[in-house]
Amino acid sequence: MSNEEKDLLLKDLCARLPYGVKVQAISVYGYTVQVHIEGYCSSNNKFYIDLRWRTLDEFKPYLRPMSSMTMDEIKYKLSKFFKIINTNIEGIGYIPTLNSGSAIEYINWLNEHHFDYRGLIPMGLALEAPKDMYKID
Repeated sequence: MSNEEKDLLLKDLCARLPYGVKVQAISVYGYTVQVHIEGYCSSNNKFYIDLRWRTLDEFKPYLRPMSSMTMDEIKYKLSKFFKIINTNIEGIGYIPTLNSGSAIEYINWLNEHHFDYRGLIPMGLALEAPKDMYKID
């Protein structure tokens, strides 16, 4: 993993910590486990997972591809964070535009719902979360 990839993954994971991100790691007994990140130490960029401190090379987070967004999530996202603007340009019609002041809220919502908006899955830095892994009621 390059330094740029580590930096990108570190930024992403730290933003997700309040939302209980799950990861795949090798347990202290040597088998693959799905567990939550339990803590983070900024002085050495290590995460506390499954009873020990781990570097970014020792686990992969589970994230949802953007394409897995449900129709209810799309409707919520459009109603809360976007307004629809009529462009009056032939062939373009209506476009969604982010509401003023809601960019941070939108990113927080994507983090809370564990969406891979940075493209970490195709880069091999994250795993696709199994269906309903992050079911939010």
